[in-house]
Amino acid sequence: MEQDKRHYLRTPVVPIDPTAFSAVPLLEAMGKTAFQARNLARAAEIYNRMLADRDCTILLCLAGSLVSAGLGRAIAVLLENRMADVVVATGANIVDQDFFEALGFRHYVGSPNVDDNVLRELHIDRIYDTFIDEDELRICDHTTAEIADGLPPGAYSSREFIREMGKWLVERGKGAGSITRVAYERGIPVFCPAFSDSSAGFGLVYHQWHRPDRHVAIDSVKDFLELTKIKIASHETGLVMVGGGVPKNFAQDVVVAADVLGVDAPMHRYAIQITVADERDGGLSGSTLKEASSWGKVAQGLEQMVFSEATLALPLLVSYAYHKGSWNGRAEKRLSDALDSAPVPR
Repeated sequence: MEQDKRHYLRTPVVPIDPTAFSAVPLLEAMGKTAFQARNLARAAEIYNRMLADRDCTILLCLAGSLVSAGLGRAIAVLLENRMADVVVATGANIVDQDFFEALGFRHYVGSPNVDDNVLRELHIDRIYDTFIDEDELRICDHTTAEIADGLPPGAYSSREFIREMGKWLVERGKGAGSITRVAYERGIPVFCPAFSDSSAGFGLVYHQWHRPDRHVAIDSVKDFLELTKIKIASHETGLVMVGGGVPKNFAQDVVVAADVLGVDAPMHRYAIQITVADERDGGLSGSTLKEASSWGKVAQGLEQMVFSEATLALPLLVSYAYHKGSWNGRAEKRLSDALDSAPVPR
């Protein structure tokens, strides 16, 4: 069985490094063409304006299977170079994929043209055309349980728990360059509004099962309040969204939340989104940024939809922004540290 398993798990996915090439000439040329090429070029220009606007707090939203597909390095580059101040992501990207790789495990090149029953027998999970070892993923589950076991019982925001995950990596000398560790080291808050829908969910179920009276719990409302506080404290905000779903809506909703609290917070001034969903079925992931303006979430004028698959568009976007260099001299906001210094009472 182990020999058969190694047959499938033999070629690791190699992350793309957008700093290794400059997409600036390509995107500038694409800006003179049409369709999604021109849209991506305009999105890159808007992102560059966000980075040049020193009053702008940038929220990076991540949905879809990104790290497993080789985009983890591109995302980490944004955090390492002060190109994003807040991350709002799916639990899968942060825990099942990024933290999983930080533990020393890998995703592997696979194929959708396989017998999934055979994969199941071998404890191999498939994410379209990539493979992941289910036995290693169980280690990730139990590691999150171990982290929870070491914390005082109480309700934590996902940001607080992910901070502890980053701290755990640093203390053990693991995961250099991972999103979770870089965010911890740079004081960047990472929110996973649907945190239990991930490997951490399994770990926390295990933790609570064995500690029914004294355990850690995730407070999703505390997530919402903390991100709303960031919005209120920020002069201007911009959204860089990859995919849609919960991270997209969560980040947009803080404008409305501030209004509900009676605080006048402006709509997100800048917004770009990369997605393959469209708007015709009324689904959230493909709803346009112009539509979000009707809800009072995103201002019109400096917004751009890019209907493209993320593995094609994101490396080009990050490379463009990195090599344009507008992030140079941008302050490190360390918003997670600010939230920790004035914690929400438990």
